[in-house]
Amino acid sequence: MKPGHRLMKHFLQFKDLRAEEYAYLFERARIIKQRFKNYERYQPLVDRTLAMIFEKASTRTRVSFEAGMYQMGGSVVNLTSGDSQLGRAEPAEDTARVVSRMVDIVMIRTYEQTKIEAFAAHSRVPVINGLTNEYHPCQILADLFTYIEHRGPRGATDPLQCLQGKVVAWVGDGNNMANTWLQAAEILGFKVHVSTPSGYEVDPAAAGVSDTSCYQVFNHPLEACAGAHLVTTDVWTSMGYEAENEERRKAFVDWCVDDEMMALAQPDALFMHCLPAHRGEEVTAEVIDGPQSVVWDEAENRMHVQKALMEYLLLGRIG
Repeated sequence: MKPGHRLMKHFLQFKDLRAEEYAYLFERARIIKQRFKNYERYQPLVDRTLAMIFEKASTRTRVSFEAGMYQMGGSVVNLTSGDSQLGRAEPAEDTARVVSRMVDIVMIRTYEQTKIEAFAAHSRVPVINGLTNEYHPCQILADLFTYIEHRGPRGATDPLQCLQGKVVAWVGDGNNMANTWLQAAEILGFKVHVSTPSGYEVDPAAAGVSDTSCYQVFNHPLEACAGAHLVTTDVWTSMGYEAENEERRKAFVDWCVDDEMMALAQPDALFMHCLPAHRGEEVTAEVIDGPQSVVWDEAENRMHVQKALMEYLLLGRIG
């Protein structure tokens, strides 16, 4: 590494950054979002190019990264497995060696975490996880920012303060979202109440957490929601598991977030969902469209936190 060069960082899972870095990112996201709302031009990434590589379909990830990069003054190259060598068995390592010589930062949405790790190991530029089977760190970044935005004290010097000691109820599949919530809890000092059907539990080793005090498992979702400050869920069948759809519908029937679960949470508890949502399956229409739901702010905030993340990975701390 040349003198004066920063150590390159990747964002492949939530535990790749420290608590102090998240405090910085949440504050930068607040500033960047405020500029966006005020129609203030802010383009620190002029002449920077983001490559987006999709092996899994996407709406929110593509729009949030692409719009965000353009708003920051950069440009975007979009690649899918159907229109590139990605779908023709080129090793991820070779793709990384080539693509990272031509762009400044890469976002990948793929299946196995090992694939994005292999890419990052051979990349000359920062790599961001846009979703893998194991983790979804950008979504949890947005979810936490949304909670801080709604429940954090205004003017607080430490945006993480309002998270400490809080309870997040995870209701549903022990999937990439659940894994990432556990990592975030371990780093940022809150607790996750996990309730999944039998056979769909979170694996702490796969989640990558060592402190078991950051979460508690409940057999019944009503128990998990009791006293929670945030109740959150995801679809019962994630991408790549469609063959299990009917089996999962039967197993998850009691894990639909409804008014009864929300009534047991704190009176000012929020409801979140990473979307897309299936009303009547993992959540009732009354909850997701109700007054405690912040899913639309949560979806928008993907763009703002990702802009802060790209700025940080490319430019380091501002100011």
